[in-house]
Amino acid sequence: MLIQYADNINTVEELLEAPEGEHYEFKEAKTRYDFDKLVKYACALSNSGGGKIVLGVTDKRPRQVVGSQAFTQPERTRKGLIERLHIRIDFQSYKYEGKRVLVFEVASRPIGFPIQAGGIAWWRDGDDLVPMPEHIKHKIYEESGHDFSADICEDATIADLDDEAIEIFRERWIEKTGNSRLKNLSTEQLLRDCEAITDAGTTYAALILFGKRASLGRFLGQSEIIFEYRSKEAAGPAQQREEFRVGFFASFDKLWDLINLRNDKQHYQEGFFVFDIPTFNERVCREAILNAASHRNYQYGGSIFIRQYPDRLEIDSPGGLPADITPDNILNRQLPRNRRIAGILSLCGLIERAGQGMDLIYELSIKDAKALPDFDRTDAYNVVITLNGTVIDDRLIKVFKEIGDEKLEYFTVEDFLVVNSLFYDQKIPKALRSRAKRLIDIGVIERVDRNRMVLARSIYEATGQAGVHTRLVGLDRNQNKELILNHIKNSGEHGAPLRELQQVLPSHSKRQIQLLAQELRGEGRIYTSGKASGSRWYSADI
Repeated sequence: MLIQYADNINTVEELLEAPEGEHYEFKEAKTRYDFDKLVKYACALSNSGGGKIVLGVTDKRPRQVVGSQAFTQPERTRKGLIERLHIRIDFQSYKYEGKRVLVFEVASRPIGFPIQAGGIAWWRDGDDLVPMPEHIKHKIYEESGHDFSADICEDATIADLDDEAIEIFRERWIEKTGNSRLKNLSTEQLLRDCEAITDAGTTYAALILFGKRASLGRFLGQSEIIFEYRSKEAAGPAQQREEFRVGFFASFDKLWDLINLRNDKQHYQEGFFVFDIPTFNERVCREAILNAASHRNYQYGGSIFIRQYPDRLEIDSPGGLPADITPDNILNRQLPRNRRIAGILSLCGLIERAGQGMDLIYELSIKDAKALPDFDRTDAYNVVITLNGTVIDDRLIKVFKEIGDEKLEYFTVEDFLVVNSLFYDQKIPKALRSRAKRLIDIGVIERVDRNRMVLARSIYEATGQAGVHTRLVGLDRNQNKELILNHIKNSGEHGAPLRELQQVLPSHSKRQIQLLAQELRGEGRIYTSGKASGSRWYSADI
């Protein structure tokens, strides 16, 4: 079973006293550190449940801070690690007695998959890096349960596979790797190299990805995708219905072509220029279809349904979410149900093993100012994702233009979610608050007080909402007291009840209003008369 590390270590002092174990790696790295070695250590940490690589601190106890000048652009290094390993990486930079300590935090590998760097799943054996032992790999593969897609389909042969689908895969594999040798491989060798077929026979993955219509009907009838276009919500026949009982590689592009036939444009204006936003983002739709095809339960009856409406796309796939995966943690945990399918799709660049597709769906939906993906109709038997195509507020698009491509290049999906929450005046979810410091440092958000943050004023100004920033930041304490005093003065001899004072400062609680009024009374500027709910406040100047 995978044991994920968890800690609350947030200071250098705590790092110096961190417990020994497999979740920490300390390196002096005084002047530099080899990036390839950093990749391998991050890979090994991820494979053992995640942890921290600490640069600028000695390994032997008592640990000493020596400072590190390695990786002067840690955001670029973090991005490089993500590109190599396809896992979540974060970093923190500290100053301790004038010396720099750089910490890379490495997420755990997905359940059921070892992380690889350079084709090797790295592992730590004491102080050494070694390829992961085979018996450990075997245990990891067993975590996600039986892989149906790797099973051999009795009586199926290579003759049951479609040449067109296989050649589409070959072309994509060559494009992804640049390996021209793949052009000259026989069909059988190509399929063996990607493990679609083995000495034991033809796998279900081969049928699902490359199968002929008749063969799928004979061996795996539920492996089909049904597309419907419906112009209205009313029940009844769809305006268009297409059934794809063919290998996935033969249907993937055709499905997008059908969606794109009715892909309206939405417009937003910036100065003299008008820009178009498609209702259905191609990358988002493709990633959602890939998720459905690679993660559905093929042992369940039922087909994948893609239902297109004028303003949204619904994708319904049989089998429910894998164990321990919920709509709330779907961005942070991965459990590939069909590992052989995922492996073949990964070879040709269609998916990443560590589940980056869902990150892209969220990021692109936010950048297009659309609602987040909706899993409300998901249950134990079906996964239903709704992709809403309507632009909610095009000013969010301008927010990201103001942030700029240079900063957005290093944004994580968590960063996009933080900006999205603040733009819509929502609290940052607790799980995302760790991203706040970095976003403050690069000028994207501002801290109002200990528990509240807003987008930076420059961003509001660029989107014509400077007044919104002022409202959200609020007035300082003295200004708030002056507002209350002014209202009480204007109330004259009738006085002002507490409920009116709450109307003056609606963002404040009743207790906060009372404290401000009591300060004014202590200064001799107002007084109260009456008791409880009948009390009123009066100006001392009247």
